[in-house]
Amino acid sequence: MRAIRYLFLLLLAICLVVVAMANRQVVTLNLLPDELAAFSGIAWSIGLPLYVVGFGGLLAGVLLGFFWEWLRETKYRSQASRQRREAARLKRELDKVKADKHKTEGRDEVLALLEASGKTG
Repeated sequence: MRAIRYLFLLLLAICLVVVAMANRQVVTLNLLPDELAAFSGIAWSIGLPLYVVGFGGLLAGVLLGFFWEWLRETKYRSQASRQRREAARLKRELDKVKADKHKTEGRDEVLALLEASGKTG
């Protein structure tokens, strides 16, 4: 299985390099459209190879998707955390009951119950 994963990653890397080599032309990215830039006085632009723009867009989309899913799953993580705490509390309570039972083993159950409730003299 590891070999298949490495083969897949190698093929993916080769495909990405081929796409990058085919799209080396420099393109100009403008922060604002020309009319809006003239109106606002902000005319920021940068020249980048086309593959950087494409790969950057893919990376930004993947990161945005991961963040969106992380936000969406917050309620499930908090619910799981509450359930873990409740399970730990119940386990402690069960261990305590089992320990008390082992202490009273071999004794009369009625006397053990009276002793546990504190009614014996």
